[in-house]
Amino acid sequence: MTHIIAEAGINHNGNLETAKRLVAAAKAAGADSVKFQKRNPEVCVPIAMRESPRDTPWGSMPYLEYKHRLEFGMDEFRELDSYAREVGIPWSASAWDFDSLSFLDNFELPYHKVASALNTHLSFVEEVARRGLPTLMSTGMIDLPTLDKSVEVFLRHNEKLTLLHCVSTYPAAESELNLRKIETLQARYGLPIGYSGHESSVSPSVIAAVLGAAVIERHFTLDRSSWGTDHAASLEPSGFANMVNMIRKIPLVLGDGQEHEIPGESAVAEKLRYWEAGPA
Repeated sequence: MTHIIAEAGINHNGNLETAKRLVAAAKAAGADSVKFQKRNPEVCVPIAMRESPRDTPWGSMPYLEYKHRLEFGMDEFRELDSYAREVGIPWSASAWDFDSLSFLDNFELPYHKVASALNTHLSFVEEVARRGLPTLMSTGMIDLPTLDKSVEVFLRHNEKLTLLHCVSTYPAAESELNLRKIETLQARYGLPIGYSGHESSVSPSVIAAVLGAAVIERHFTLDRSSWGTDHAASLEPSGFANMVNMIRKIPLVLGDGQEHEIPGESAVAEKLRYWEAGPA
C-alpha cells in the first residue's frame, strides 16, 4: 500500500500549537505519517543572506533571525513527539545539516529524509545512511549521473532507500512534473520509487500512485493563504483527504487484470442481447 506523508515542514511558522493542529489534521485526513523539518540556521543560512531584511508577521528582521524563529528546540520536539503518540500517527523530520541529524537521534523516528537540497551532499548522505533507518531521498535539482553517486554512497551502508521523484519549484507547474520520470528511476535503480509533490493540485499525486509510487509526500497546511514559503505549494486538510481517498481506491479500481464473472452482468445481457433470446 502506498505510504502517504503529510509534509508539514515549517508550515507551523514556529508556533507549537499550530504544529499540533497539523499533526491532528494529518491524522484526520488519513495520512500514514506526518513530517517536519529541522535546521541549524547558523549552518544552513549562507553568510551573504544573514543580514538581508525580511518582512515577516513579526516585523522586518534579518533573514537569520527569521529562520531562527521558525525552528523548534528539544522541548518543542519532545512535546510534538508526545502529542503525535497520543493522536496515533508516526512522525519524522528532515534534517538539513549534521547538527540537526544528531538532534533527531534523540527520537525513535520511523524513517529519515534527505531533502533535494542535500542530495548532492555526499558526506551528509553517507551519515544518514549510517543511521540504518529506512530513508527517503528526494531527487529535485539533480541529474541522473550525479544521483548515481548519491545512491551508490548510500547503498554502501544501508539498503533501505526509497527515491522520491521531485520538481523543486514552489508551487510546481503541472506541465513540468514529468511523472514518467518515476518509471525511469524504477528502471535505473531497481529501488522503491515515490513522489514528493509541490504542485497546488491533487491529481498529479494520484497519477503518481497509479504509476507505482511507493510513497507519496505532499506539503500540508491548515490554510494555503497563510504567510510563509511553502503554504501555496501545499494541500489543505480537505484536499489532502480527497487525495488520500483517491489513492486508496487505486488497487480496488485497477483489479488484477484477470477475467472475472461480474455479478449482475448476466441479467443485463438477457435484457440487451435480444438476438440471443430466440424467435419471439
